[in-house]
Amino acid sequence: MGRLLTLFTGQWADLPLVELAAKAKSFGYDGLELACWGDHFEVDKALEDDSYVQSRWDILEKHGLQCVAISNHLVGQCVSDAYIDARHKEILPDRLWGDGDSDGVRQRCAEEMANTARAAKKFGVNVVNGFTGSPIWHMLYRFPPTSDAMIDAGYVQFADQWNPILDVYDEVGVKFALECHPAEIAYDIFTAQKTLEALNHREAFGFNFDPSHFIHQLFDPSKFIDHFPDKIYHVHVKDSKVNLDNVRSILGSHLNFGDSRRGWDFVSCGHGDLNMDSMIRALNRAAYTGPLSVEWEDSGMDREFGATESAAFVKKNDFAASDIAFDAAFGDD
Repeated sequence: MGRLLTLFTGQWADLPLVELAAKAKSFGYDGLELACWGDHFEVDKALEDDSYVQSRWDILEKHGLQCVAISNHLVGQCVSDAYIDARHKEILPDRLWGDGDSDGVRQRCAEEMANTARAAKKFGVNVVNGFTGSPIWHMLYRFPPTSDAMIDAGYVQFADQWNPILDVYDEVGVKFALECHPAEIAYDIFTAQKTLEALNHREAFGFNFDPSHFIHQLFDPSKFIDHFPDKIYHVHVKDSKVNLDNVRSILGSHLNFGDSRRGWDFVSCGHGDLNMDSMIRALNRAAYTGPLSVEWEDSGMDREFGATESAAFVKKNDFAASDIAFDAAFGDD
């Protein structure tokens, strides 16, 4: 079909963009989805210096690469999380962490997410992918006893935190695409619906569809696309593998990714439980024409091998919907 094939740079932030761009082209990608960490795309520099924005394009264009989206997951996580702690300090630059006061961190990160929309506009892309954090993730298990009113209040709080940010996205004509994910305000079909309702279905807010986060929740990722066809603003191609054997737990057992005792783990595209055919057919039903962006994560595989193999896998399995019925010719004279 020829959907744009991009590589999300978040897992490659240890490499300077100039080095990664050359590698990505050699791996077989058409473009990059630039992460707002490492030196790949720095929001503050983009807003302060026109030459910085041009420098990003110079690197991309030198290697024949496109960019249609940037991503700011790490900062977005800190906007709505109920607890701000050492985990957040690890993922934030010092200028946003400041003295670590929770309210201050949230406020600075909210402003940064608004500025990300402004930087995206200046850069010439109209989608920002990311996380939101969640005021209620810690209430997931419903014990100690958790009332519906407590959950509803969390969605109201989320909307109060994000609506002013999304006002800026509307103002500059950029869309924010939440990657539904455990620890976010939306992590499955029902919480995604509740999130849209909390925001009154505003146009600026949609989803970065990533099937890997649904597979280990044991529901069909394609059903998410079918539920929200008009809200799929961007797509990650990423796989995960469920390894339940009556010993390992689906909850992950507080074990890090790559530990063989986990009940599930992220794996390279085509090595897990993702039904790529079903996903592409659902995207075709939704008339999605945006990029397919490989987010490569696999603790058991060399990443350059995996990124190269993933590019070939996605290209092989992407196809257009038919514009005719297959049996239409049967009626010809």
